[in-house]
Amino acid sequence: MTAAFDFKKEYRDLYLPKTTPALIDVGPMTFLAAAGAGDPNEEEGAYAAALEALYALSFTIKMAKKGDWQPEGYFDYVVPPLEGLWWGGGFDEARAADKGALRWVSLIRQPDFVTPEVLAWAAERVAAKKPGADVGRVRLVRFAEGPCAQIMHRGPYDDEPATVVALEAFVAASGREDDIAEPTSDEALLDALDAHGGVPAVRLHHEIYLGDPRRTKPENLRTVVRHPVRRA
Repeated sequence: MTAAFDFKKEYRDLYLPKTTPALIDVGPMTFLAAAGAGDPNEEEGAYAAALEALYALSFTIKMAKKGDWQPEGYFDYVVPPLEGLWWGGGFDEARAADKGALRWVSLIRQPDFVTPEVLAWAAERVAAKKPGADVGRVRLVRFAEGPCAQIMHRGPYDDEPATVVALEAFVAASGREDDIAEPTSDEALLDALDAHGGVPAVRLHHEIYLGDPRRTKPENLRTVVRHPVRRA
C-alpha cells in the first residue's frame, strides 16, 4: 500500500526548520483560509469557529478517497498543519498587548487539485453533516510568500518573543528588513492573498503549528515562525 503523501516530510525546508534562523524563498501554495478577530484562547469564540470550519472542510476533501467521487488528480495525503497570519491588538511581531483585539487569518494547506468546485462540493457535505459549522466564511486562496526568514520555536506560545528577537537580529545582520504591512480589512487581506500564485501586496507575521496544544505539553510544542523580508 502506498503511503499517504505528507507535506511536512516532503517539504522539510518549509515545515521543519532548525532552531537557528535561516532565509527561504517560499513558492506558491493553495490554502483554505478564514479571517477573523478576537482572542484565540476564547472558548467557542470566532477563532474556534474558524478552525472548526477549516478542519471539517479539509478532512472532508481528504476523505473523498472513500466516496464514489474524487476530484480530478486526487491522491491520498496527510492533512497539513494549521497555520496563522497575525496582526492588530498591539501585536508587534513578538507579542500582543490585547489578545481580544488581535486579527488573524487561519490557513490549512491543500493539494493543488483542490479548486473552487471541490471546495463547494465539500462545503455542501459539511453543511449537511454539521449545520453549525460556518463553512461560508472559508475562502480558497493561492499565493507565494516569496523571500522570508524563519526559525523553529520550541516551547509555549507565550515564550515566542525571545525567538522572534533572535529572528529579527538575524534579519538585520543579513542586510534585510521585515516586509510586513497591515491590511485595511479582513476582506482586503483575503483578496490580496488570492494572488493566483504570486506574492501578495500584504505580507504578515506567519506561524505554523506542528503540535496540538490539547495533547502536547507546552514545553514540547513546535511552531515555525516566519517573517517576509526584503533588502534593507
